[in-house]
Amino acid sequence: MDRRAFLSTMTAATVIGKRLSWAVENHSIPKVGVQLYTVRDLMKTDFEGTLEKVAAVGYREVEFAGYFDRTPQQVKAVLEKTGMVSPSAHFDYNSLGDKWPSVLEGAKVVGHEYIVCPSVDENLRKTLDGWTQVAATLNRAGEAAKLTGIQFAYHNHWWEFAPIEGKVPYDLLLKETDAGLVKMEMDLYWAVKAGADPKAYFDKNPGRFPMVHVKGRAQDGSITEVAADNAIDWKRLFADEKAGIAHYFVEHDHPKSPIDSIRASYEYLAALRF
Repeated sequence: MDRRAFLSTMTAATVIGKRLSWAVENHSIPKVGVQLYTVRDLMKTDFEGTLEKVAAVGYREVEFAGYFDRTPQQVKAVLEKTGMVSPSAHFDYNSLGDKWPSVLEGAKVVGHEYIVCPSVDENLRKTLDGWTQVAATLNRAGEAAKLTGIQFAYHNHWWEFAPIEGKVPYDLLLKETDAGLVKMEMDLYWAVKAGADPKAYFDKNPGRFPMVHVKGRAQDGSITEVAADNAIDWKRLFADEKAGIAHYFVEHDHPKSPIDSIRASYEYLAALRF
């Protein structure tokens, strides 16, 4: 190889190397969101003011856990005023029956792309037959949601990973629900606390996890703010593109100071590179 060809090859390699390095170092969360359950106590007394404070932190995506006696139209108006959108909202398992059509209608008004079932009744969690019944209900809800252009999803706690008769309920849900009708919103804290590896689920079920809940886990296992010294390896999980994560919602179940909590988590995640 002559000198000119050698230099040309080396230059191309250097450029490609820099591009790859740049891509890795700048892979970040496009929009950090927040699950409003974190600030629920504030919203009970000051709905609009709390959303203004959330927006002031920097959040542009929020996930609702109740409308606090506001109509979908009123919710939409506050979102527009604060410059935020709500890709997703939680509605309890009991909403999946007769109330479901009106829930979906309201969701269209607000602009939700996803409706998430956050939990199921304890009596249904005790047996595999109960979980099979849950799976069937989720499929029906997902089919109805799809007809309106909304994606249905399920959010986990720790109990979905506790074996019953040698089987893991979360695995049953993944198998028994239609992947197109029922997506999963992985609560990373609860999955890790239960001893599960979220990445293993991401790799085995590609594209099934468009949303995740992001809350820190202290070394003693308690919930804390998202931070670099927590017991969950965010970079390992977020770098796994197989999951299909599109929305990252910060959450803290019992923060001492809700606004300070979501601010600390926002600042960390907005600066995170993976």
